[in-house]
Formats: sequence, structure tokens, C-alpha cells
Amino acid sequence: MNPFKAFTATLFSKSDSTSQKVSSIYDIKIKSLQGKPIDLSTFKNKHILFVNVASKCGFTPQYKNLQTLYEKYENTLQVIGVPCNQFGNQEPGNDKAIEEFCEVNYGVSFLITEKIDVKGNNQHPLYVWLTKKDKNGAKNTAVKWNFQKYLVGPNGQFIDYFLSMTTPNSSKLTKHLK
Repeated sequence: MNPFKAFTATLFSKSDSTSQKVSSIYDIKIKSLQGKPIDLSTFKNKHILFVNVASKCGFTPQYKNLQTLYEKYENTLQVIGVPCNQFGNQEPGNDKAIEEFCEVNYGVSFLITEKIDVKGNNQHPLYVWLTKKDKNGAKNTAVKWNFQKYLVGPNGQFIDYFLSMTTPNSSKLTKHLK
């Protein structure tokens, strides 16, 4: 092969790693239910489990298992609940109502964010990263319903997602935390 052609073929190859620019999950800005900024980089070296939550959903009892999971793996896992009202209007409350519901009914002590959109035109940058391969470097997904879970590894890498039917204590999920 002609050396110039070989050089240009290499230069413009689609497998060039620089064409796969992936933004870091740690750069994404989101607030807590109390309106305080959450610095996701404080969770480097831990797994992060993002779960879009709702208080009036058939899957709402998963809050209990999320809390148990959080307590069991507290040194290596951060659970982050992300309230969303896009599925059946099942999270109609304001920040104060959501916080009170989680504490009173399930003793939730893991982090809960502000209420956001996880899909559509106003999709929050967190869920853009979680659902778009060109951002997370792994796969495209769609949020189907409340309590869909996204697991990010200790180095900020996308590991996998789990549909609502997958409980927080499922071996499908926990095998990644061992």
C-alpha cells in the first residue's frame, strides 16, 4: 500500500479514540431536594446507582430495598434518587413533600435530587449522559418507567441499566458491587 494512503487511512480511521469523546458524569450539575448543588465528583471511587423515583407508583416500595442496599454497601455505593413526574404523574409533590414522604414512609437517608425530566425535550443533562452512548461511551437506552436504575462504576464508567422490575437487591445489580 502507498505510504500516503496508509497514513491517511490511519489518520481518518473511525476507530480513532479521539472520535469517541465522552463527557464525565462528574461534571454534571444537579441540585438536592434542599436546593443545594450536588458535586458528583465526591462519589469518585464509589459506584453510583441513579434511580428515577416516584411516591405514587406501584414500584414505590422499592424505596425500602434501595435504603437497605445503601446501608449494606455504604462504603462502596452511593444511591441517588431522582424524582420525576413524567410517568403517570406519579410524583406530583414539591420538594418538601417528596422529602417528607421518603423519610416518614421509608426512612430514606440516601441522597435525593431535585425533581427533573428524565426524557423528552427538557431531559436533564444527567439523563442525557445516562441514556446516550455518545455521552456515556457504552449504550443508548430509554427510560421506560419509574424506578429504572442506572449503575455507574467507581471510575465514572457506565456499567448497566436495570428496568423497574429489577429490584435493588437483585443479583443482576448486586453482582457489580462485590
